[in-house]
Amino acid sequence: MWFVNHYECAECNETWADEWSCMCDDECPECGARNMSPIKSDDLTYVVEEADFEFFVLRSSDAAEHTPDYQDVGCFKSKHAAELYIENLTSSIRA
Repeated sequence: MWFVNHYECAECNETWADEWSCMCDDECPECGARNMSPIKSDDLTYVVEEADFEFFVLRSSDAAEHTPDYQDVGCFKSKHAAELYIENLTSSIRA
């Protein structure tokens, strides 16, 4: 899994984002306050990238820790088809 976590410091109101393999607490880069929980997290486990008029679905490795280590899991002729593929994968995982 791979996330962009968004934070707001409870001490100084600084906002920042950090990418990580989980929705974890972070330290404020401005004042150093610890244990700030994400106020929002964007799931980037699956992403779509375009190359040569094709759309590639990439998935973050299960072993990802410090980088997403994306791996190609599918190629599609349209962005819509790639997004539907991701939607089907993620809905079957949740079910």
